[in-house]
Amino acid sequence: MPSIGIIGLGYWGPLLVRNFHALLGPNFLTCCDRDPKQLENVQKNYPQVRLTQSSEELIHDSIIDAVVIATPAHTHFPLAKQAILAGKHVLIEKPMATNVAHAEELVELAESKRRVLMVDHVYLYSPAVRKIKQLVDSGELGKLLFIDSVRINLGLFRRDVNVVWDLAPHDLSIVDHLIGRLPRSVATFGACHADRDLEDVAYVNLDFGEGLIASIHVNWLSPVKMRHMIIGGERKSLVFNDLQLDEPIKVYDSGIHVRAGDVEDRRRVLVDYRTGDIWSPHLPRTEPLREVARHFIECLETGSRPLTDGASGLRLVRLLEAAERSIKAQGGRITL
Repeated sequence: MPSIGIIGLGYWGPLLVRNFHALLGPNFLTCCDRDPKQLENVQKNYPQVRLTQSSEELIHDSIIDAVVIATPAHTHFPLAKQAILAGKHVLIEKPMATNVAHAEELVELAESKRRVLMVDHVYLYSPAVRKIKQLVDSGELGKLLFIDSVRINLGLFRRDVNVVWDLAPHDLSIVDHLIGRLPRSVATFGACHADRDLEDVAYVNLDFGEGLIASIHVNWLSPVKMRHMIIGGERKSLVFNDLQLDEPIKVYDSGIHVRAGDVEDRRRVLVDYRTGDIWSPHLPRTEPLREVARHFIECLETGSRPLTDGASGLRLVRLLEAAERSIKAQGGRITL
């Protein structure tokens, strides 16, 4: 079994510790955080886990095969680069980096060193998104027409990245996974309220061409919490409500049929509405983060390429950087 070192024990780090500990046991884990209180909290639950306050010490520990990075976004690139240069495989929290140049460097470095580079786009490992991908690929929904996503709550304010970099990677990773290509352009509006330099409300719009558009609303100020995505197709539509634990997916056999008017009234468009059944597919009860950890370990053992590899992380950073440029340009369209 590989030996894993985890850097960062704030919010996400302890969840990673729990899942890797369940899969590997205590003898294969080392945890790092500069805050001794965070180390104490981990030690209470996992007394046999090795602890250190030095990320450099962990990265250069010859016992450790792979490093998991769950630290603030601006630290992802330097820590990941140091780890890959030290010969370690890397699993890194989203976003992979805070600019395209750094993301490209990590991808190239991992390829040259033949190291596994995986990004924790956790939603792609959830039973719900896996089922959605299956339905889209099978043609169940028909040609995709639009994706409309809302991810809002009275949330945790970041000090290093805005709401787009914090929340939108979840939805962007799902959209990228389902469509399989970058959009031809990005246009984003955002506004600052709590901090004049960091947007806390934003609307990201993606144009994929061929009539397919996607819209993502992210917000730290909303009094209600919503995790809602609608995927519209020519044949059927799908609603994914991540907060609806029993039935997160509902497929609607509803839509429209457009037909031209008669010869005497060519400009007239006739729309027939179709309303059919609603059904919710059965989904297994598995924790997405457990599947992330399991997949990372599998890639280390077999040398296979991760589902969310460095290339997928780079695509997301391209979208995020384009969205940020568009915000600064007052919603101007950024061509990719």
